[in-house]
Amino acid sequence: MASGQWVMEKRSSLRNDSFSRDNDNVPETGCLSIIVLGASGDLAKKKTFPALFNLYRQGFLQSNEVHIFGYARTKISDDELRNRIRGYLINEKSAPGQSEQVSEFLQLIKYVSGSYDTEEGFQLLDKEISAHESSKNSLEGSSRRLFYFALPPSVYPSVSRMIKKCCMNRSDLGGWTRIVVEKPFGKDLDSSEKLSAQIGELFEEPQIYRIDHYLGKELVQNLLVLRFANRMFLPLWNRDNIDNVQIVFREDFGTEGRGGYFDEYGIIRDIIQNHLLQVLCLVAMEKPVSLKPEHIRDEKVKVLQSVLPIKDEEVVLGQYDGYRDDPTVPDHSNTPTFATAVLRIHNERWEGKKQGRNEFVIRLQPSEAMYMKLTVKQPGLEMSTAQSELDLSYRQRYQGVTIPEAYERLILDTIRGDQQHFVRRDELKAAWEIFTPLLHRIDDGEMKPLPYNPGSRGPAEADELLSKVGYVQTHGYIWIPPTL
Repeated sequence: MASGQWVMEKRSSLRNDSFSRDNDNVPETGCLSIIVLGASGDLAKKKTFPALFNLYRQGFLQSNEVHIFGYARTKISDDELRNRIRGYLINEKSAPGQSEQVSEFLQLIKYVSGSYDTEEGFQLLDKEISAHESSKNSLEGSSRRLFYFALPPSVYPSVSRMIKKCCMNRSDLGGWTRIVVEKPFGKDLDSSEKLSAQIGELFEEPQIYRIDHYLGKELVQNLLVLRFANRMFLPLWNRDNIDNVQIVFREDFGTEGRGGYFDEYGIIRDIIQNHLLQVLCLVAMEKPVSLKPEHIRDEKVKVLQSVLPIKDEEVVLGQYDGYRDDPTVPDHSNTPTFATAVLRIHNERWEGKKQGRNEFVIRLQPSEAMYMKLTVKQPGLEMSTAQSELDLSYRQRYQGVTIPEAYERLILDTIRGDQQHFVRRDELKAAWEIFTPLLHRIDDGEMKPLPYNPGSRGPAEADELLSKVGYVQTHGYIWIPPTL
């Protein structure tokens, strides 16, 4: 079982000024071209194209203005790509009549084959995009081009150079060219900075959208509203009332065919340094001046820069029994599939702590919910107590409301030019600065993962570490999702 668990101690006071978002986005008028690079790969088929289809189905992408281009090295026809994608757009839960929408959507897709490091393929791609723009009578300088990198980071620099040289459009009438890049964005601070510099030489920061799909999840986006739009939390969200915060990620399955990839990165690079660190920022940050993307990202960077260096004695690593049985994993792999780390935030809000005990839980996935554990009287004649909860379960409260997938929201944000839920370059650097020293000690074999049983909570030493920093496990209490 690949599992990461993260505990941090936190601490500060909230300002009571207004918390509103100014929408400065100007409506777009030129036609839109979405180019999926790596279109024949798993990420594109399983995530990118389904997200685009759902945006189309909900009316956010209009057939009279958008065209989708797939680009990859595989030599296939338009129809062959469409047939590969079709099965990922329809399932047993699909609404009646959706197959017709799928067929309409697939007709918007055009495929171009070419390499990632030569001009010929990208010149052909530019020719196809330009033909679409001409067919929509788009004024030169008003069209929009979104390049989605569903690719390994190793080809980001060459693909970026080819786009810059062959596929840029004019922007003097409101048009734009934007790129969306997926994690992993480097393996440590040096490699991340090198990659950032290579892309930064070609594109301005407002053109670069570093995607972390956790920032598109409904409850992650709800964190800011929860904290700053509910006055009951304003005086409480600090060191005087919060003993410690647990940010926990668990999976109930192993590497399942991706052992070779996972072993190269491990649970810290794959999950903690990006996804969970983003959650930390939203939980720990100060109230931004507004909900403008740059104001929010400024506060996130301040949190990351306030994290003290991680101590070896406040880290527990684990590797589940049977991990090395995967034929793609080296026999003597030192890669952790489990990690518990204590992060201490050195600022006015979180430094130091006082005692007190109630638990507020935000469950990101699955069965999205927020609930607070309370001590209540057990029903009956005897005066005995039990743990219960105040519970907001999304499936029960918002019946019939579809919670969008993270990729749908983030692609739409990219089209709208909203970078709030994307990682800025200085934010990425600060995140790597926190974990790079620890990662190098692991890579050098100075720290060894402890064995644990698949499906368990991880090594017993992790629970011992949690108890040292103030976490008290509620034995006998299990949260049960409400039934409809």
